Amino acid sequence: MAREFKARTIDTKKSVWTIFPELCKGCGLCMAKCPKQCLSWSEVLGVYGTPSVEPDIECCIGCGICQTYCPDCAILVVRKKEEKKAG
Repeated sequence: MAREFKARTIDTKKSVWTIFPELCKGCGLCMAKCPKQCLSWSEVLGVYGTPSVEPDIECCIGCGICQTYCPDCAILVVRKKEEKKAG
């Protein structure tokens, strides 16, 4: 019987962040490259039974560096458009 993994979507202040546990091997490269150091290990296990990651929703700036460095394409970051202030 195959394991079934579902993508997890996390809404942060500046982006919509999706982690694909079926692709995450828990290498931690995304955590090491995050300029804000806002990624932590999750309770959700990845493909090899290792923890996947999740962002701190208050800290994440939606830069997408984690997505760029993930060797397994397990992270998708879509930056939200900034609302223009009337003025």
